[in-house]
Amino acid sequence: MQSPETAEEMLQLAAKAAASKGGEDLIALNVSEPLPLVDIFLLVTGNSERNVAAIADEIEDTLIEAGHKRVRREGRSEARWVLLDFGDLIVHVFHQEERVYYGLERLWKDCPVVPIQIAETVAGE
Repeated sequence: MQSPETAEEMLQLAAKAAASKGGEDLIALNVSEPLPLVDIFLLVTGNSERNVAAIADEIEDTLIEAGHKRVRREGRSEARWVLLDFGDLIVHVFHQEERVYYGLERLWKDCPVVPIQIAETVAGE
């Protein structure tokens, strides 16, 4: 199991990658209490199947490039709900309809929200 700091680092990288591809409604939940093998869920919404796939691919590429190992990926071919398992961080990239239908925020409503910091960079920096 990785350290909570590593999970937080992965979260920030994944959130930035998701935002760069138009990911919306990013919410991170600390699920370590009910799920001892996972620290954080990141929930992201895309507005089409193509957008969901692009967001998932960017997150996966970013985390792998940073040296993190993907344990599992599911749902990429349909691109309605893509799950990326990086051990302590699990990313759920949803199409808008699936996010509403499955309502993971409601299911995990007792879990604390983890702050996401997506730094805006100015061109030329």
